[in-house]
Amino acid sequence: MLMPSIFGNDFMNDFFGGFPYKSNGTMQTDVSETDKGYKVTMNLPGYQKEDIKGEVKDGYLTVTATTSKNNDEKDKDGKYIRKERYSGSCSRSFYVGDAVTQDDVKAKFENGVLTLEVPKKEEAPKIEEKKYISIEG
Repeated sequence: MLMPSIFGNDFMNDFFGGFPYKSNGTMQTDVSETDKGYKVTMNLPGYQKEDIKGEVKDGYLTVTATTSKNNDEKDKDGKYIRKERYSGSCSRSFYVGDAVTQDDVKAKFENGVLTLEVPKKEEAPKIEEKKYISIEG
């Protein structure tokens, strides 16, 4: 006999025999260093390319994924026997430095895996300007 796990998050899994939107490793990320920069590999199972957005702002690379699913099942009379909805979003940010721009980052999405190539860029040294106090008299 099926006993729902009322004290855990598995009630939908137990009741419907597997709820696909439970924590499934979304946004698990590996970062590796290469000669020219960094390779960021991120798991985004169940998302489409159109659901994913990347942005570089104020020295941070931010990846956001948003989705909305509607799984309706009706019997032969058109009455619902199951109705499930899911919508959600997730986001990760990484500091890449102020010298990196959006045009520098290369991205590829294939089979639920987003791969980003971020170049190593050093910030240009700031030239210190000497400022003097004007002396009147």
